[in-house]
Amino acid sequence: MIIKPNWPAPANVFAASTTRQGGVSQAPFDTFNVAHHVGDSPDDVQKNRVILRETLALPSEPLWLNQTHSNSVSTGGNCEADAAYTREPNTPLVIMTADCLPILLCDTEGTEVAAIHAGWRGLAHGVIENTLKHFSAKPENILAWLGPAIGPSAFEVGQDVYDAFTQHDAQAAQNFTAKTPGKYHCDMYGLAKQRLSQLGVQHISGGDFCTYTDKRRFYSYRRDQRTGRMAHLICLNQTD
Repeated sequence: MIIKPNWPAPANVFAASTTRQGGVSQAPFDTFNVAHHVGDSPDDVQKNRVILRETLALPSEPLWLNQTHSNSVSTGGNCEADAAYTREPNTPLVIMTADCLPILLCDTEGTEVAAIHAGWRGLAHGVIENTLKHFSAKPENILAWLGPAIGPSAFEVGQDVYDAFTQHDAQAAQNFTAKTPGKYHCDMYGLAKQRLSQLGVQHISGGDFCTYTDKRRFYSYRRDQRTGRMAHLICLNQTD
């Protein structure tokens, strides 16, 4: 039901990803869908959010974003964003995905955290860069964990996606494998690791999932179209 990141985060940083298991939603959202915008029963979604909060013993209701595949970052007021950042304890940040890449960030001192919804558009247009601008910590003192996303063998994209990344950085081409003219397999994990590394983030964990092929554990929009969303959370716990 819950995936805990395997990363060297400070003890006061809590992070987790849900799977599709453990909730009350009916097919095709079975069973732990936390998104209101996908057509699921509002009552079931709310019950799942209560299960989420109680299971993880969250200190407060998470900040639920209205994600738009942008590069905008919320710092608490604006929920029209695809990333969220905070230095406030007991303030869970959450993003939802069903193939897009979730990225969780914290500093080595455990004083600031962020959650990023990195679809290919947000990733190409700088959502990681915009999020890191909010950190006081130097990039070498920031930890990143890459959660469940569509894997490189399943994510077929067109020429527009290839161009969006390679026009920004020619080295991005190494994360694309040509299949047919104008069609590529795209490694989202590789693209995110490349950008994080170029920004000076050295401690990068995760990146070994595939939402498309692991139907038992994960929702996948690319695979099923009408489906639910997983939640990926990070929070600074109060230490006193």
